[in-house]
Amino acid sequence: MSLSHVDPVSLPDSEHQIQLRRAVIASTIGTAIEWYDFFLYSTVTGLVFAKLFFPNSDPWVGTLEAFAIYAVGFVARPVGAAIFGHYGDRIGRKSTLIATLLLMGIATFAVALVPTYASIGIWGAVILTVLRFIQGVGVGGEWGGSVLMSMEWARNDHSRGLIASWPQFGVPCGLFLANLAVLAFSQMSGEQFLSWGWRVPFALSLILVGVGIYIRLGILETPVFSKLVAEQKVERTPMLQVIKEHPKEILLSAFARMAEQAPFYIFTAFVFAYGVKTLNVSRDFLLTAVLAASVLSFVSIPMFGHLSDRIGRKNMYIIGAVVCGVFGFIYFRMLDTGSHPVIFLAIILSLIPHDMMYGPQAALIAESFTGRLRYSGASLGYQLASVIAGGPAPLIAAWLFGTFQSATAIAAYIALCAVISVIATAAMTDYTGKNISGEYRTG
Repeated sequence: MSLSHVDPVSLPDSEHQIQLRRAVIASTIGTAIEWYDFFLYSTVTGLVFAKLFFPNSDPWVGTLEAFAIYAVGFVARPVGAAIFGHYGDRIGRKSTLIATLLLMGIATFAVALVPTYASIGIWGAVILTVLRFIQGVGVGGEWGGSVLMSMEWARNDHSRGLIASWPQFGVPCGLFLANLAVLAFSQMSGEQFLSWGWRVPFALSLILVGVGIYIRLGILETPVFSKLVAEQKVERTPMLQVIKEHPKEILLSAFARMAEQAPFYIFTAFVFAYGVKTLNVSRDFLLTAVLAASVLSFVSIPMFGHLSDRIGRKNMYIIGAVVCGVFGFIYFRMLDTGSHPVIFLAIILSLIPHDMMYGPQAALIAESFTGRLRYSGASLGYQLASVIAGGPAPLIAAWLFGTFQSATAIAAYIALCAVISVIATAAMTDYTGKNISGEYRTG
């Protein structure tokens, strides 16, 4: 029987478990590839783009300009959430996820071909900005679908935190692959890294995308969406409807992510500029440290997702936000020692507070929206945080350090984000262990 003729709602338990595993694997691998593309840009921004596309600027001004382009990808993410959230709730999770992966891969591959300032002047930065925007649109539609593809196959209401955390696992995988690729070609190209070495990891994206699309073509649509189609309950204008029915959930989801989003991009993107320019440590040392941190996240993200099934999504998330707010001060004190072992340890530990939130976050946000509007609502709430937290974070960190000449100001910024997250999360509804298959309204 072909996959297109299988009813996922009526599958026997044994076959359902097979399809659940396939959905989780496909979501995780696809998400890892998409985040490889996105993080590759993040990693190279602090190491390369200021030098190649803004060579006439003061080093820190050039860094600010490079991170401004970097931030464009985050501004684009809510646009992607709106576009693909609409289609995810209209035509299904599977088809939409294939489209986002294809869009992201093509844009990332094109970055490898962008001429530098030396070749075409400021137009290189303009092209880079356009491609970064397209990247942001692609990743903006990816997250909601990958989480729902896994979570909506779960029949056990007490395991959604763990199941939904597996697509989140794609983030450290993507981070690992991106840093590994840059590190490998940094060592292979040596002094030619700024000439051609940085371009190769972007070009390799096309191969990864082909693998991801092949895997996603072999999975079924989720039982939740299949049931909506069968009952003719698919929403005609899901994005408009979710804004009307769930405005509070959208805003709370965005603000809840402040303590997770902002520090993450400080710890994984800004650290390259800070480490090389201020701490005078090598590019390869920082890449190796972030690589090690991402490996630790392989364990911590699903672990905290599972723990949220036991102690409650909100409880786990609030604990993580508090820890992250405190850790910011510890992190920069450790970096500023100048000791290589201490710096390495600080970078490795930096993602644990993040993972305490990121593990349960997928279920916490997705559970807040009714099934027929879940792709749109979860995507929009999740991606709005990229505008207020993730995108501006490295830019704000660079500005704070340039203004106050102290990393303590950056730590205070992280603490402020944590306070906002605690307040927002406390106001959310906790659906841990509850049945979310029926219709409900909370707006």
